[in-house]
Amino acid sequence: MSLETTQKADLILYNGRISTLDPDYPEAGNIAIAGGRIIAVDEGEEYADITTPQTKRIDLKGRRVVPGLYDSHLHVIRGGLNYNLELRWDGVTSLSDALALLKIQADRTPAPQWVRVVGGWNEFQFKERRLPTLDELNAAAPDTPVFILHLYCQAMLNRAALKAVGYDKNTPNPPGGEIQRDKNGEPTGLLIAKPNALILYATLAKGPKLPIEYQYNSTRQFMRELNRLGLTSVCDAGGGFQNYPDDYEVITELHKRGELTLRIAYNLFTQNKGGEKGDFERWIGMTKPDTGDDYYRVNGAGEMLVFSAADFEDFLEPRPDLPATLETELKDVVTLLAENRWPFRLHATYDESITRFLNVFEEVNRHAPLEGLHWFLDHCETISDRNIERLKALGGGIAIQHRMAFQGEYFVDRYGKAAAERTPPVRRMLEMGVPVGAGTDATRVANYNPWNSLYWLVSGKTVGGLSLYTEKNRLSRKEALELYTHGSAWFSRDEEKKGVLKPGQLADLIVLSDDYFQVPEEEIKGLHSVLTILGGKPVYAEAEFKEHSPPDLPVTPDWSPVAKFGGYGAPGFTKAERSISFAPHIAPVMNRSGSTIQATPLPQLWGSGCDCYAF
Repeated sequence: MSLETTQKADLILYNGRISTLDPDYPEAGNIAIAGGRIIAVDEGEEYADITTPQTKRIDLKGRRVVPGLYDSHLHVIRGGLNYNLELRWDGVTSLSDALALLKIQADRTPAPQWVRVVGGWNEFQFKERRLPTLDELNAAAPDTPVFILHLYCQAMLNRAALKAVGYDKNTPNPPGGEIQRDKNGEPTGLLIAKPNALILYATLAKGPKLPIEYQYNSTRQFMRELNRLGLTSVCDAGGGFQNYPDDYEVITELHKRGELTLRIAYNLFTQNKGGEKGDFERWIGMTKPDTGDDYYRVNGAGEMLVFSAADFEDFLEPRPDLPATLETELKDVVTLLAENRWPFRLHATYDESITRFLNVFEEVNRHAPLEGLHWFLDHCETISDRNIERLKALGGGIAIQHRMAFQGEYFVDRYGKAAAERTPPVRRMLEMGVPVGAGTDATRVANYNPWNSLYWLVSGKTVGGLSLYTEKNRLSRKEALELYTHGSAWFSRDEEKKGVLKPGQLADLIVLSDDYFQVPEEEIKGLHSVLTILGGKPVYAEAEFKEHSPPDLPVTPDWSPVAKFGGYGAPGFTKAERSISFAPHIAPVMNRSGSTIQATPLPQLWGSGCDCYAF
């Protein structure tokens, strides 16, 4: 199948097992690329009429090829600025290893820098099935500040970090958060989100930043790590403490240099509580949706539109009621956006909140139609069928993420297994014809590995192995992959450009380490790319394709955790370093309710009154 074109191929990929996701031509062996787009896809043609002596050819050696993955909700811009600062526990399978990594990195980290483990993990992935204790953090890093973020519910700080941020007996609790204290009133090191995560992120923001020259390297390292895992496109959801345009300086400059290895469509996230409408009025005067190109451009507004609609999920706490000001404030902002034809996205967890959001959207729609905007809700773990219908009638979509793979155990404990069986109701969304795209919401709750998310969609299991969903709310491998490719493309209005391997589409594709459609289900989460092609050019390559790899990119600074351990799963951990042993510290410690408990696997504590911090 070829375009009617006189173009000659720049690159031909042949001898592969190519899943195109094109219903008219689902399987192929070869692909021809010119000018960054696909010009031919077929089974056995030699393409003699479109080749020249300059045409590059790559033998795929029978490997499975799929479209490049598209994460419709990833905080890649903010994550890139900090990637080289962060120690990743993502994919680490034992707490003992995690603490050994922490000690090694604490010894490598120069003052005044911190060691930061910022999301992407939970205790259920560890064979010990528990969180670290504060005693263990202090033993691993007695002098270097350590900040450990655990989901949206809490952060753990060692003594050095408490000193660095200045929290002491006289520090008041901030609004919406709690500094846990011992019987003498001194901070223990546990910060609790009640009812929102502001205390966690505000504390993290007190840490030193990388100099801007290192932020360039950090962002490029993060993009390369995502390329390794098969991502070629991202819809960036903004994020707390990510201010536009200041915090976009690095990614904008990398785009100017031609050094982006991901396609990024970004949403603008207000940081100004009480002044949200003013932010969007200012941005509407500065830019507009689709400003940019296929590599870097404005997508719209959100995921924060107004602070009163911040529907955070923390299943360790009861669902909080959003304030009565929500309707008025949200209506003002959505009206402004709709009248100026700005697409928007909104963080939404609970059906009760979604009902109120849709009430506002329906009212706005009466005089400023939302149809055609490609607006959408993110997450939607407990959305009802009725609200799916209402959303569809307004032309909206739903971006889903594998947050339940990290918080499913907590949800089951609070709401019951039956309620968890449709969190979110992905199958029902598809049956009702709503646009659905998949992603991760990395990096501060779930991790950025798309194969964990695909595994969750297919298996219905958490990272700890708990089976959440019956078969009727699980997807086939093909369906899951479709959500991670052309399904996500809808959310940046790219359906005609990406997500399917067919003539005319952007030449974004990945060659897999093993066959996604044939490996045992448990092995899906271990897949990665051995050759990632973006716009017809390799941006990552290994194994038999190593010769096509871009030049190596040393990590700066050299004390970075990434320089030592790499990214997901902490590769580079030597046998000698792995032998560092941490015995559980079982001295009494306080849980979130203020009582003392001993170190115990978390499942034994469910229902015992231990609300979150289980030892």
